[in-house]
Amino acid sequence: MPKKPDQVVFDNELQAYNAKITPYATNVGAPKIEITDITHWKNNTINKVNHQLGAKFKEIQEEYQKLMQQYEYNTLIYEAKFSFEPTVGKIYHLYKKEDESTFLSLLSPQECKFNFIKSFRLNANQIWEVI
Repeated sequence: MPKKPDQVVFDNELQAYNAKITPYATNVGAPKIEITDITHWKNNTINKVNHQLGAKFKEIQEEYQKLMQQYEYNTLIYEAKFSFEPTVGKIYHLYKKEDESTFLSLLSPQECKFNFIKSFRLNANQIWEVI
């Protein structure tokens, strides 16, 4: 088979002209192929994504801090002394004795002179919430 001129796009293996399926221009009169500069778009998108992920990370950190705080309070209460079964939804008060032990009471800080720590309410999941 004779060699075709450079401007003719011929596939020797397929024995066919394939100018219409090439991803590049095949003759001098074809429009110039220009690569779109997407640097600005990438930079803006990276900025937005980093900001969004940073905000989500901060939100998760704050949620983790709240969860750890709740865990610490629940541990403190469940380790405290009390001789009654707490009722869901009712407010209880945590106090510290002189020997550093803690106890849970129904008495509010205005009704007694104990060393008050915090007030709590027991929710339906048996988790103590700070009031």
